[in-house]
Amino acid sequence: MRQIAALPYRLDGVAPDGEIRVLLITSRDTGRWVVPKGNIGPGTSLHVAAAQEAEEEAGVSGALCPVPLGTYRYRKRRSSGASLMIDVDVFPLAVTRELTTWKEQAQRERRWFTLADAAHAVDEPDLRELIRSFAPSQFEAAVRRRSSLVTQQPISGVRSMFAWFQRLLPKTGNFFELFEAHAATVLAGAEATARLLEGGPAAREHIREIVEREHDADQITRDVLKTVRSTFLTPFDRASITALIGALDDTIDEMHAAAMAIDLYEVNEFAPEMRDMAGIVLDAARVAAEAMPLLRDVSRNGDRLHELTERLVRIEGHADEIHSAGLKRSLENYGKQDTLRFVVERELYKHLERIVDAFEDVADEIDGIVIDHA
Repeated sequence: MRQIAALPYRLDGVAPDGEIRVLLITSRDTGRWVVPKGNIGPGTSLHVAAAQEAEEEAGVSGALCPVPLGTYRYRKRRSSGASLMIDVDVFPLAVTRELTTWKEQAQRERRWFTLADAAHAVDEPDLRELIRSFAPSQFEAAVRRRSSLVTQQPISGVRSMFAWFQRLLPKTGNFFELFEAHAATVLAGAEATARLLEGGPAAREHIREIVEREHDADQITRDVLKTVRSTFLTPFDRASITALIGALDDTIDEMHAAAMAIDLYEVNEFAPEMRDMAGIVLDAARVAAEAMPLLRDVSRNGDRLHELTERLVRIEGHADEIHSAGLKRSLENYGKQDTLRFVVERELYKHLERIVDAFEDVADEIDGIVIDHA
């Protein structure tokens, strides 16, 4: 048997220092903590069914990535008395709206958890591991812990001499901080893009935020290039540094281009496939934001970096399928009756596809760094 589930999440605070929280709900029969899940209705795609369950059971909606994070198993007792194993595909849902009333409000409790608390609260071992893997902040915390340990260590005579010698060495630049700041800006831009493609009256505010985020990202990119020119020792090959920041910057440049097209053509209704691609963009940005802090220790984090880049490549392939399906639907609906609308939608699909392609380029650059330094 097979079911689908959503993993609703949000970022509390400003990235990259914000903390990811996930929303759990209580089951109707036992009151234990679970994720919103259910059966797949006839003729309904998996991720659409997961979004419906999240809205009906937890009262949340947002940008849902149509590529699952993974699968977990649990046993469900049927009315016949049989206890059957069920496989559940879990889709990440970036929550943008919490409803005040929803279908199963009187039957369940909902609560936001930290990742650690959520993993502890659920009973299913596979689901617990999925939640624990959804944790970019844990790597940043580890980096901060290592940094604080170094600064707190007493300096012996030998270490004092080494510190004196180290001060004579050329500066190595703050590349890691700049990578992480840029990825956080891209993530914020992706969140604004997802909200924009949901439609609604606040479109101009979301467009304005995307423009501002793109300007912030440009400034960080200029800082990286300036630092590359003025730094004697760099953590990676200079070409790898400039290629990685360039690929990251391309992602938000394409978000900006999409927002400008939406503004120019005054589009306020978006096809389901466009919203699906926005969900993929947001998940790709989340994965990229998780990857950046791991570059501080490539040899230790090589395996995890490979897992993250593998997901970026996988969701890019899925985005191609959605892009083709969306174009086909648009051609059938508007190709003859409303040619201008078809041309506009085709351009929007082109921009959305380029955003996802740019994230695949980010994955390629990270893989190159891992190959050279892991």
